[in-house]
Formats: sequence, C-alpha cells, structure tokens
Amino acid sequence: MNREQWRPFLQQWSEEWIDSHDSEKDGELDEAVVRDRWLGFAPASEEEIAAAEARLGRTLPPSLREFLAVTNGWRDAGCFLYRLAGTAELEWLADTDRSYLIEIYDELAEDNADGEEEEEDPDVINEAEVLRRSLLVSLEGDAADVFLDPEDVNERGEWTAYWLASWSGEGLEPYDSFYELMYDQYKSFHALRQPQGETKDRWDTKVEEARRAALRGEIEGPLKVLTEAEDFGNERALLLRFQMLTMLGSGQHQAGISHVVNHAHHPGILRHPLFLPELLPLVFEEDRTRDLPHGWSTLRFCQENGPEWLQTLLADQEARRAAPGFRLSFGNPEFDAAVHRIVDRLAADPAFQAGDPYEEQRQNATYEEVWVDGQPAIRMEMQSLTASSVLMSEESEDGVPADVEVHDPFGAYDRARERQGQLIDAAWPELKEAMRLWRPLHEDHIAPVVLFADPVLAEMITEERGREILSMCRTGD
Repeated sequence: MNREQWRPFLQQWSEEWIDSHDSEKDGELDEAVVRDRWLGFAPASEEEIAAAEARLGRTLPPSLREFLAVTNGWRDAGCFLYRLAGTAELEWLADTDRSYLIEIYDELAEDNADGEEEEEDPDVINEAEVLRRSLLVSLEGDAADVFLDPEDVNERGEWTAYWLASWSGEGLEPYDSFYELMYDQYKSFHALRQPQGETKDRWDTKVEEARRAALRGEIEGPLKVLTEAEDFGNERALLLRFQMLTMLGSGQHQAGISHVVNHAHHPGILRHPLFLPELLPLVFEEDRTRDLPHGWSTLRFCQENGPEWLQTLLADQEARRAAPGFRLSFGNPEFDAAVHRIVDRLAADPAFQAGDPYEEQRQNATYEEVWVDGQPAIRMEMQSLTASSVLMSEESEDGVPADVEVHDPFGAYDRARERQGQLIDAAWPELKEAMRLWRPLHEDHIAPVVLFADPVLAEMITEERGREILSMCRTGD
C-alpha cells in the first residue's frame, strides 16, 4: 500500500466518518477535522520517519511507513481506536505505560504452564512473547490496541499486525500487515455505523449483481462478493449469503440461523418478508433438534429477549404448529404441492413409522450439572429401554415387500433408518425436478431454504445436492 493508495482511502474514510458522526452520542469533532474533512494530520517528512526509525532501531514496515508519509498520526481508526501514533509517538510496548499488558499475559502464560490438570496453551505463551517485542501503534482506545511484531515479517517486508481488545475475549488477532488491520477497522466502522455514501452505494450495487448471478446458477463469485459485503454490514448480503451457505452445507441452517436472527446490527432481518415463510420454520426446527432438553436455542433466546411484537409472533406460530393438520409451506403453490407429494409419500412408508429408541432414551435420561477441570458441564445418565415391537417394511429374497415384526428396538430402528436412506436417495431426482417449479417469494429469495425445516428433506439435500440446486438457473426464464 503506497501513499498514492493510502490518501484516497483515508480521505474517503474521513468523509464518511464525519458525515455519519453524531455529536450528541460521540462528542464534538475537532475544528480542524470539520474544516479540512480529514481525520489525519499533516504528512510526516522523510526526516521525521528516518528519525523515528533511528530511535526505534528498526526500519518501519512498508504500509506503516507509507501511512505516516500521508498522515503523521490518525484520529478515530474505527469505533474503538481514538488515536494512532505519529512518528514521534511510536514506542515499543515494553517502554510505555501500557507495559502492564505484557505482565498480564506473562501471568496467564505462567498460570497456564503451572497448571497440573490442564495442558499448556502455546497460544497464550506465544502472545506474551509477541507483546514483549511489539511496537505500540495505538495511543488511545476503548480498551483496544494495535501492535506490530518486528520478528514476524513476510516476503513483502510487512510486520504482522495485531488487534487486542480486552472485551473481545479473542486475545491477539493477527493481520498480514498494518494496512490489513486498518482495512478491517474500516469494515467494522461500516458494519457498526452504516454510513451513507459512495462505499455503501458501491456495495449495494455489487450485492444486486451477486443476487442476479446466484439466480443464474453461479456460486463462487456471488459468495465471495456477499461475504465481503456482509463484513461491511450489508444486511441484504447477510440474508442472501445465508441462503447459499444453507444449501451448500448439511446442517448449515442450524449453525447459521442464530447468526442471522440474532445479529445485533441487522434488526431488519426479523421484519423482512422472508422471515416468516423461510427463516422462522428453521428457528423452530433448530429448537426441536437441539441436543439437550434445556439447552440454548435461537427460539428460546428470542422468546426471552426479543421485542414484544416478536414474542407475540412466536406465540402465534407455536399455536399454529400445534394445531391438528398443520403443514409446512414450501413456497409458491406449484412448488409447495410438488414437494408435499414427495414428503407425504415418504412419510406414509412403514420405514418412517419406526420410533427412535435413541431419542426416547435421551428424553428419559437424567441430567446433572458437574464440574470438569474447573468448568461447568452436564453429565447425562442414560436409562435402559424396555424391548418393544416395531413394524417395518422389508423386501424378502424374492423382492416382495413383507411386514416384519421385530422385538429389538435398536436393531429394528437401525434397519428402518437404512431403508429411509434408500427411499430418500430414490426421491432426490423428483425433488430436483420439482425445483423447476420454484419461484422466489421476494426479490431477496434465491433458494428454498425452508426445505431444511423438514427433517427428511434436510437429510436428502446433502452438500453435493445443495450445490446442484444452486447451479440450476432459478430466474424463471
């Protein structure tokens, strides 16, 4: 990153920061910042940079050196860094009043090494060593700092940069260079503040292009765009990317639905037209399949912490789902009817009537809170299960189906599950053909993720098959 690239980047950051600034919440900006529309200072001269390098005994890494040649220090590098050092303020951390950070990590490393029951954590020990030799670049922040490690240099001469925020719980977070760290802070500023301007407009345009490309059957290109746009706080990218990742990964709907629904910076997702038909069924399915009876779930979190209107919506949905004859809707009428034909046929097969003795055993288990290695944990005691009869359909040697009564609940269920898998695999071509009938319910609807709210369909759509669906043209042309 040379100074010709730093200047326009920092100028744009300055203008977006100033335009989005709220003086009542953030305090007043310096007069010079408002006047010049610039968060930085005058450029450092070559003499000033050389003097800093002589004092420190090291040649500064390229991206920091070029940064200083554009601005000798910086204000408000994101929402948690209030001042970055200029040439005269750069110091080795060990020589500053924040050297207590080294002491803290030394103590953590010592405690870790002396632990009798726990293994050493090499990351904690390494972090203490990194801090001891690091250059402190930040001057003021919200319990957040920036360091550069002169002993970890890449082929471009860049020192590894570290972000450390005591409230994050992440420890030292590494970046390839000072510029990469600054760019990440810029993205964080956009995600938190949502400033209007050229950057937001550019990402809105890219997200729309990615949406259209995804509907045409492209995958990798749109995903790359949506991932970065989400880092910039683009709510639409969050929703579109979730749909693609859900189709690409078996179980991703459960790993990702909490991220989408509980995302603090995107409350608009809860009021999006797709929330009720496509996302909410996944919330209920995640709750149904969570591992422990009293475990955390997105549904439980929303019921206890959501706004009143959301709690009312959830209560209404629970009542509807408990009513006799409730059926999931899989989207537009033609597609919904085709999918239900598949699901109803599978559900009617005797193999799908077999009860799950493993689940019954889990439900009858007793749970006790215990402490393991100083941490709270749950101990589960399984109860014995009485033998019961299971009726399932099997094929005899001559290929004629025959009902077989089995008195081994676990063995019978395992055979039923094998049969279920065969039936599910056989039904996949029919579901794939039904995709030709699918139509988006909204312009932000690019994939039928509600299919994963049905456990049979969720099992059917493997990662490979999800990729097949995404590769289909879904524009309706």
